[in-house]
Amino acid sequence: MSLGVLAVDGGNSKTDVALVNADGSVLALVRGRLSSPQHLGVDGALAVVEGLMAEALRDAQLGDHTGRVAEVATLLMAGVDFPAEEDAVRIAVEQRGWAQSVHVGNDTFAVLRAGTERGWGVAVTCGAGINCVGVAPDGRHARFPALGAITGDWGGGYDLGLAAVSAAARSEDGRGPRTSLEGAVPAHFGVATPSELAEEIHAGRIDQRRVTELAPLVLTQAADDAVAAQIVQHLATEVVALARVALTRLDLMREPVEVLLGGGVLQDVDGDLLAAIDSGLREAAPNVTVRPTASAAIVGAALLGLDELEAGPEAQARLRRELGAAFSRLEGVATVG
Repeated sequence: MSLGVLAVDGGNSKTDVALVNADGSVLALVRGRLSSPQHLGVDGALAVVEGLMAEALRDAQLGDHTGRVAEVATLLMAGVDFPAEEDAVRIAVEQRGWAQSVHVGNDTFAVLRAGTERGWGVAVTCGAGINCVGVAPDGRHARFPALGAITGDWGGGYDLGLAAVSAAARSEDGRGPRTSLEGAVPAHFGVATPSELAEEIHAGRIDQRRVTELAPLVLTQAADDAVAAQIVQHLATEVVALARVALTRLDLMREPVEVLLGGGVLQDVDGDLLAAIDSGLREAAPNVTVRPTASAAIVGAALLGLDELEAGPEAQARLRRELGAAFSRLEGVATVG
């Protein structure tokens, strides 16, 4: 038994796995916990993927796999930032025999492919962290290590959330301007004041990584709060800087190029944040088109697999339609659950 594509979008908070036929028909889409090799190691990450793959095979009523699952496996994963890391994951997947051909890359490539039919452009993804990739029409790549502060990064849900916690604390004790975040931030965690929140985090009763949960709150508060708006403007500046550098490296500053925005923070971006990113980029690259991706990253991972199989536009359109519908159902279940 062998399918067309085994597609994986492995993130820092969740993992999506899809099984797709070569004609673009979708057999299964399942979701599980994070599978970033940076957090779990290669074997730990692939153990998560293997468990989800077995679940997807059962959902597709294909039973348990004992050998090759697909012609092509595309694993686009957070925490795979260097060629050596890509090679390590690819070799490990090849040893497991999941597919005849294995493609491994950073999950930002999934955002780019999900958002465009061209196969080239620039994508910025903003989930727990922030990253950017660019692909030129001739296939050249522009990439960033995206290792956080040690590689100069600021953005993502964690940085937005931590900035909100800091602003709330400074509002409470008078070191900073008053902000509605002073009440909204601790309330999110069920405590009364920023001081109480700080004590809970310090004591380990609230995991500091949970500040990532505050990103939507910051975006919402920015409409009426100057301090939250300043945090969001900082994010816009960082997105513009990443995209601008990628465009410059690929000699695309004057080209009619698409800049796609994805990840949990930017997937549905609109309003002032989108306008700030668009205007900031157009100052340097007047012909760009900036927009959030219309499709989820797992769609991009699956499309890259179909590209390897040289599937035509009808198969790609079917994949977008069926996997998009399956993703919407999955998101609905996840939201309710």
